[in-house]
Amino acid sequence: MSGRRATTALHLLLLVLVAVNLRPAIVAVGPLLTEIQRDFDLSGTAAGALTTLPLLFFGAYGLVAPFLRRSPRSETLLVTSMGLLVAALLLRLLDAPAALFAGSLVAGIAISVGNIAIPAIIKRDHPTSITLVTSVYTVAITTSAATSAAVVIPIEHALDSDWRLPLALLALPASLAGLAWLPRLLRAPAPSAAPGATAGGAAAVWRSRLAWHVTFFMGVQSLLAYVTVGWLATILQDRGMPEATAGYVFALSNLLQAFGSLAMPLLARRMRDQRPLVLIAVSLTLTGFAGVTWAPVGSSWLWASVLGVGQGVGFATALSLIGLRAHDARVAVQLSGMAQGCGYVIAALGPLAVGALYDATHGWNVPIVAVLAVTAALAVPGLAAGRDRTIGSGAPPPAPAPASPEISPQRGR
Repeated sequence: MSGRRATTALHLLLLVLVAVNLRPAIVAVGPLLTEIQRDFDLSGTAAGALTTLPLLFFGAYGLVAPFLRRSPRSETLLVTSMGLLVAALLLRLLDAPAALFAGSLVAGIAISVGNIAIPAIIKRDHPTSITLVTSVYTVAITTSAATSAAVVIPIEHALDSDWRLPLALLALPASLAGLAWLPRLLRAPAPSAAPGATAGGAAAVWRSRLAWHVTFFMGVQSLLAYVTVGWLATILQDRGMPEATAGYVFALSNLLQAFGSLAMPLLARRMRDQRPLVLIAVSLTLTGFAGVTWAPVGSSWLWASVLGVGQGVGFATALSLIGLRAHDARVAVQLSGMAQGCGYVIAALGPLAVGALYDATHGWNVPIVAVLAVTAALAVPGLAAGRDRTIGSGAPPPAPAPASPEISPQRGR
């Protein structure tokens, strides 16, 4: 292997080390939520808040970053992200509900910073292979989420522990990732001014109707994803499925999101714009939610798979819309901050609202009917955002690979 290839492979490994830490701290809570609820005597609303808190801060840095005239170095952001994540995971070890919720909040902030830093590094260090490196990054995120959901219950049983130890073990890979990036942080050049980071330029994007369509599509598809993260395993357990099996089904749904994300570029090549992709995502997500709730519980593997593919297509479409609807890189920075920052505030409402509806009705019929209504409504901003237009120019966008999300310097669900 040549020196250049070895360097590229090492850098890719460093990116993957961080990427695999950007979801498990949140996703692994889902299969354990029933135990946590019982341990602390939490209501359904409080349990929903436990998965909502991180989401409220998932896009926090995305709202701030476009307005910074001098952004911190991406290496600084990555090391800070991993340090905060380790602190959050250890904080949840304390035997107090306040520590549990505080740890979840800090984890959301940590992941928000990491979400933004990695795509910026990819754009800077891999300008000729952005699509390939971004695909590796996306698969690392998705598979780590699926793996953590699948193994958290078996690890708990194998170690004869309660729910705290499996969650605490997640601090080990986060610590490794932070330490691995320290040498690059020490060698990194001084930060430069953030492109397009003026209040006036950002305000123009916030006044754009198209930008709000993109933002609502990002937010609502994320809301549906985090309803899945927060409640899918619990729904299956309430229907009589064993905890470990429910965790495996949940993991399969997460894993197949990678398939949906990878299939989206192939589908998009045959389409003039992204509206058919929106309809595919909405249809599959509707079918999946209905199936896991009302079809025979033995068929949940099938419906969870359909749900995962649909949400994978929706996620990849949402990411691509940020770049495709922006006329240039400056607008892409601003639109990405808006869509991520506001989108995750919208997303945070999902698990909390579902938990509240479950408490009020003592069953899953009403909450899932509401989820299906929101899923159908996703088509409204999606179809508007999917049309071939751009923000910042009356001209149509150039003809890049339509499904490539790398134009957006900030991303992540």
